[in-house]
Amino acid sequence: MSFVKLNRRQIATLAAVLACATPGLTWAQAKLKVAAIYSVPFEQQWVSRIHKALKAAEARGEIEYKASENVANADYERVMREYAQAGNALIVGEVFPIEAAARKVAKDFPKVSFLMGSSGKPQAPNFSVFDNYIQEPAYLSGMIAGGMTKTNKIGMVGGFPIPEVNRLMHAFMAGAKETNPKVEFTVSFINSWFDPPKAKEAAFAMIDKGADVMYAERFGVSDAAKEKGKLAIGNVINTQDKYPDTVVASALWNMEPTIDRALKLVKEGKFKPEDYGQYSMMKYKGSELSPLGTFESKVPAEIKAKVKAKEAAILAGTYTVKVDDTQPKSTMK
Repeated sequence: MSFVKLNRRQIATLAAVLACATPGLTWAQAKLKVAAIYSVPFEQQWVSRIHKALKAAEARGEIEYKASENVANADYERVMREYAQAGNALIVGEVFPIEAAARKVAKDFPKVSFLMGSSGKPQAPNFSVFDNYIQEPAYLSGMIAGGMTKTNKIGMVGGFPIPEVNRLMHAFMAGAKETNPKVEFTVSFINSWFDPPKAKEAAFAMIDKGADVMYAERFGVSDAAKEKGKLAIGNVINTQDKYPDTVVASALWNMEPTIDRALKLVKEGKFKPEDYGQYSMMKYKGSELSPLGTFESKVPAEIKAKVKAKEAAILAGTYTVKVDDTQPKSTMK
């Protein structure tokens, strides 16, 4: 009996051919090839959480990971196709402004799994969606903000008034109202996902009108608060280490439960179109309120007790934070 010795590249090619030819074959035996496409830099807070979860899987040796950042909307479809043609088993990204093009690519590559940040529904047979449903910790961070403001005026700077942003702002505002019914809000959107100077200028304008706590949905807001000696509440990531005297708390998004579930299903050959939104909620450890850290002794004990009780109620399922996707409005006179 004779054997043909194959090199590593030939083995990989053979495995890919067999996977395409045999629908029931799983990817469990080989390191999963995963690609991600981001329309903003890796350090942008929303994308950074996805990138972090995928880098963790790479560090564990589970996946072979490649990613592209700052991909323009006009180039997104092309990059998706290139990654699909390159033999990636899973492609991750955010397609809010290019839904139609992304879904067309998924239809053209039915054997590739797609997990995309999206406002739309899952699409058979291979297009799943996710979103950062972190309204629960956003509510808790609002409770803290309501207890920390001295002027009863809070400024809020967002990227775009889309559901993914609106629901977090509404939850934050509701939380602030719970601990401080007198609080008023100024809301503005910079119409960009990554423009720190523009966000900073918007924050300065609000501070000039009396806001002493800022909701930093975008980068740049905490810089303005720091320069003016005001406070800020963070969103998606914890930046208190960079702003120890400014950022009181943050609503954190943990993408690991979503990514890890998708990787498991792809490996098992069981990936199907579904909405992963729930895996961003506190119940699944997909989100949480950050530790108070440098503000542990500065937040009033009464406020901390109320936040702790509300957090327990959310986790127990006895309190549900309302999801309101409509555009929030300023209430400051």
